[in-house]
Amino acid sequence: MKSASFKLPDGRQLIWYEVGQGRPLVLLHGWAMSAAVFSEVASLLSADFRLLIPDLPGHGDSAPSPQNDLAGIAADLGAWIAATTKTPVTLIGWSLGGMLSLEIARQNKVPVEKLVLVGTTPRFTQSENWPFGLPSVQVRVLVRNLQRRFEATLADFFSLAFAGEEISKERLRTIRAFAVRKSPLPDPAAALGLLKMLAVQDQRAILTEIHQPALVLHGDLDQIAPVAAGRSLAEMLPQGSFSELPGVGHGPFLSQPEETVARIREFC
Repeated sequence: MKSASFKLPDGRQLIWYEVGQGRPLVLLHGWAMSAAVFSEVASLLSADFRLLIPDLPGHGDSAPSPQNDLAGIAADLGAWIAATTKTPVTLIGWSLGGMLSLEIARQNKVPVEKLVLVGTTPRFTQSENWPFGLPSVQVRVLVRNLQRRFEATLADFFSLAFAGEEISKERLRTIRAFAVRKSPLPDPAAALGLLKMLAVQDQRAILTEIHQPALVLHGDLDQIAPVAAGRSLAEMLPQGSFSELPGVGHGPFLSQPEETVARIREFC
């Protein structure tokens, strides 16, 4: 993939990567990861699409955002998308990247044609009327551990993405080699701030404003964003559809890249 740097209005640098030709797909990674996590699926999609893949602010080689929340990061990404392509884009967001995709569509600053939301939930934690999230106490423990054992906690969280799957140790080593080890760790303050934001964020109220066709892709073993959250998200979106991948956890495009890409290609 070819790398490039975009200067945001305040002078910060957003690093991004490009590969392929055709209709533009913007791929947005999850919390504490980087553009490198899409290396494998990018090679599978690049024959048909122009792929634009940023390191989110505070991740990879991109500078942190002073407004380290969904609205602030989505505004940064909107400025980059507007400068990078004049063609309507399809947003493919994984986990946090899916939440950002929803916020970019809501802000309506760039033309968004479709959404693909992978392992995405509109609310990360449980509440009285939302049983489809992580318990608040589990998120508080995650915040505490991140402050005490930053690298080990990130490693544990990444392993949780594959919990319950029948996946070989060799395959996990391959995934870690391209998805984790080829990029710097996230900025600790940015990662912690976003985790605290995820503990309280709730996007359910904005979903009726998202009128683009949206495909929600979810693994049935997901222990970070339960599959019921994905089903509910698809039901709440005006043009949402749901596609479940059996035997897969939080990272379908890592565990079953060919099947995930086939469903993305059919939708797009």
